Amino acid sequence: MVTRFDQLDVSKQYTYADYLTWQFAERVELIKGWIYKMSPAPSRKHQRISARLSSEIDFFLKQKPCHMYVAPFDVRMNNNIQATDDKVTTVVQPDICVICDLSKLDEKGCNGAPDLIVEIISKTNSKRDIDTKFKLYESNQVQEYWIVAPEDETVSVFDLINDKYVLRRMYSNEDEININVIPGCTIKLNEVFVF
Repeated sequence: MVTRFDQLDVSKQYTYADYLTWQFAERVELIKGWIYKMSPAPSRKHQRISARLSSEIDFFLKQKPCHMYVAPFDVRMNNNIQATDDKVTTVVQPDICVICDLSKLDEKGCNGAPDLIVEIISKTNSKRDIDTKFKLYESNQVQEYWIVAPEDETVSVFDLINDKYVLRRMYSNEDEININVIPGCTIKLNEVFVF
């Protein structure tokens, strides 16, 4: 059992089975077996946006066949193959995710791609969310990916079309966004970007 982050060899690739044995305070993600340390506690602005978005989505999902989760929540990705823990090399903790195929859910989290992922970027994680995770989510066929920029009060929405992300639009504070994977669910951004 690993009880301190410094006991890990960051030049080595790991699996989800390894990840499950780690008992230290730092939050980490695995992407293709490589360890990525997560930022310390998110900013107050980040937390408010996450709370408002998740409450809007969760309220709409009552009586619907989809479930929404917020970080920390393990999402194991292995190119849509439900693999055993020792074969999974990618586990991420999106800020918000929605899963409509409930067979992907188990007691450990989600085993497969969610339908919607929302990442709220900060100065310390923007490259990972805009580049690394963008490619990861695209290759694992997450149908809809939102990148929320708190400082700019914008949301870039990408839809998976023919296995590639296409920018639907960059939305700003006064816009409304329809969540395509949850028909009928509309988010008013002027109610999200309120501090």
